[in-house]
Amino acid sequence: MQRILLVEDETGLVEFLRIELELQGYHLYVATTGAAGLRIFEEHSVDLILLDRMLPDINGLEVCRKIREKSDVPVIFLTARGAVEDRVQGLDSGADDYLIKPFAIEELIARIRALTRRKEKFLASEPTGNIQFADVVIDPLRRKVYKDGQLVELTARELDLLLFLWERRGAVISRSELLKQVWGFETPVDTNVVDVYIGYVRQKLDPDKLYIRTVRGLGYMLRSDTP
Repeated sequence: MQRILLVEDETGLVEFLRIELELQGYHLYVATTGAAGLRIFEEHSVDLILLDRMLPDINGLEVCRKIREKSDVPVIFLTARGAVEDRVQGLDSGADDYLIKPFAIEELIARIRALTRRKEKFLASEPTGNIQFADVVIDPLRRKVYKDGQLVELTARELDLLLFLWERRGAVISRSELLKQVWGFETPVDTNVVDVYIGYVRQKLDPDKLYIRTVRGLGYMLRSDTP
């Protein structure tokens, strides 16, 4: 049984989603504030999060950022704010999808299924043995990264990005392809989230070594021959 965390303060919507999702076989945790949602996230293992953007205490964007510091669990924003800039902000905060209220329950369930399938496929494609390039070692099973034998603290999303670049090492990967394969977005979105995360990974590995090369106008490439 897949476990969903719903962070939503609209009572009527909470009860509607509880009934519909439990009928579909999901186990639902419910929080009506951002703080309560983060507490449940810390205490329970969940497979997906439905997150209201406008919460009574903490903005949903900030809740999503805090979740992304520790996990790459799929996050779908549920919100009445549907402008392009709002969607971009949601993506930049780490969300995987963005559903505008009011929505059809059938569409929400379809998006939940699509995200969980995508996550399972991504995890299944990860290598099982240790990976080494230059002076960096990745342990995919334990999801740990070491440089010169020292542990490097990468977030789940940063590690997924590094693993995908390693899988396609030597090839130039466009920003749109990285958004699709690592973030799960099928359609182009005007955001600099890829560049930001590339910067995070570079800084944590070694800002003076070009492990990840920028190919101007094309994208990024992992260099395994970095000295």
